[in-house]
Amino acid sequence: MWVGGVRVAVIDEDGRLLLVRQRHEGREIWMLPGGAIEDGEDAAAAAVREVFEETGLRIKPGRLIWHVEEASPSRGQRFVNYFLAESYEGTAALGSDPEFDADSQLLDGLGFFARQDVAALESVYPESIKSLLWEIIDSGHNPDVFKLRGQI
Repeated sequence: MWVGGVRVAVIDEDGRLLLVRQRHEGREIWMLPGGAIEDGEDAAAAAVREVFEETGLRIKPGRLIWHVEEASPSRGQRFVNYFLAESYEGTAALGSDPEFDADSQLLDGLGFFARQDVAALESVYPESIKSLLWEIIDSGHNPDVFKLRGQI
């Protein structure tokens, strides 16, 4: 059975990308806000909910820019839909994951980053947001489905 998730590229009026920082297995990773699709929810609704939970922003999801699939013996079948936010309202502030208590939160940072700053970050997931994401945004074209081996 497939388990789904979403991530959202939110670009501010200065052309900067919103990233959240999470702690995983003793290291910090910058990534697009997002998370799991819940039962009875479609991917666009999950994108709206997840971005609000993690950043306090109310987004309008725009085009789907990536659909990434993983099928691995250890983690099963998973997919993540990556959206480009068409617009947003509010002021970004670090939120929380409701599925974790206060002592177990993964989120620990948030910020808008210029292209060159994203490229300079040591730990970004997926690495393709350092360059390929910007090419997709600039071109207005969607790539074919990316199928990854390993972790999403």
